[in-house]
Amino acid sequence: MPAIPRLLRAILLGAAAVAVLAPATAASADPSPSDVQQQIDQSSSALEKIVEQYNGVGEKLKATQAAADDLNAKMAPLQSQLDTAYASVGQIAATAYKGGAAKPMALLLSDGSPESLLGQLTSLNHLASVEQRQIQGYAQAKTQYDEQKKKLDDLLNQQRADQKSLADQKAKIEGDVANLMALRKRLLGSATATPPAKVAAPNIAGSAGAAVRFAYGVIGKPYVYAAAGPNGYDCSGLTMAAWRAAGRSLPHNAEMQWNQVAHISSGQLQPGDLVFYSGLGHVAIYVGNGQVIHAPQPGDYVKLASVNMMPPYGYGRVR
Repeated sequence: MPAIPRLLRAILLGAAAVAVLAPATAASADPSPSDVQQQIDQSSSALEKIVEQYNGVGEKLKATQAAADDLNAKMAPLQSQLDTAYASVGQIAATAYKGGAAKPMALLLSDGSPESLLGQLTSLNHLASVEQRQIQGYAQAKTQYDEQKKKLDDLLNQQRADQKSLADQKAKIEGDVANLMALRKRLLGSATATPPAKVAAPNIAGSAGAAVRFAYGVIGKPYVYAAAGPNGYDCSGLTMAAWRAAGRSLPHNAEMQWNQVAHISSGQLQPGDLVFYSGLGHVAIYVGNGQVIHAPQPGDYVKLASVNMMPPYGYGRVR
């Protein structure tokens, strides 16, 4: 009997311990708003790198597909020529072998000239040899095209696999960001930042002025992954769209843009130049007065910021 009170006492003591710990655990369940924002910033930075890689693979995939389409377009007439040449040789063979013995005799009897018959046979052989050389040339060219096509098909398959892998990573991080946004809304009342007010663009001449005016015109548009307008932008999508408005073509990827522009120093910065950040994971357009316009991260909007909002990786001028 004495064992029962000891057991009850242990149960009661355990329950009391849980009761003491529970409020402290509940109190620490919600991080502070600043902690949530820090987590959003970190997750967004990781996601932006994945998105930029995704954009880069997409650009390479477009180029490879264009090369494959061009190769297929060139192969179509080659295949037609090859088929025609084979058909021609087949017709020659049929002429030579199907009733071929009677035709030379008829020519000899009608013309009475062995030289004429010899000329006919020589022309027939010459025509066949010409067709044969054509077939050899076409076949060699087709073999080369087939080799190129296999390389392109292998590259397409690899790039599509890379794209899917990045899309899976992107979906995972997007889910993390969505959870953080929901927590931010619960703590701060809104999942998104306050949209910035429109700002008048400065008067800048030339193509750089056209790019800068475009960037000012989309201030307040939301950040959207892998988007280049008109309803939203990611970082390289914004700079690509701005310079497209100025008649210049840039790829939808920060690293590819870096590889295409002329590299300059910070002292040479002029409106329209691009500023790269975060190990080529982010890019913005310089608009003068120490400011850039960029598409920052999920839940935010295209906006003005200091050119030194984070340490720049480098600076580039669109050529």
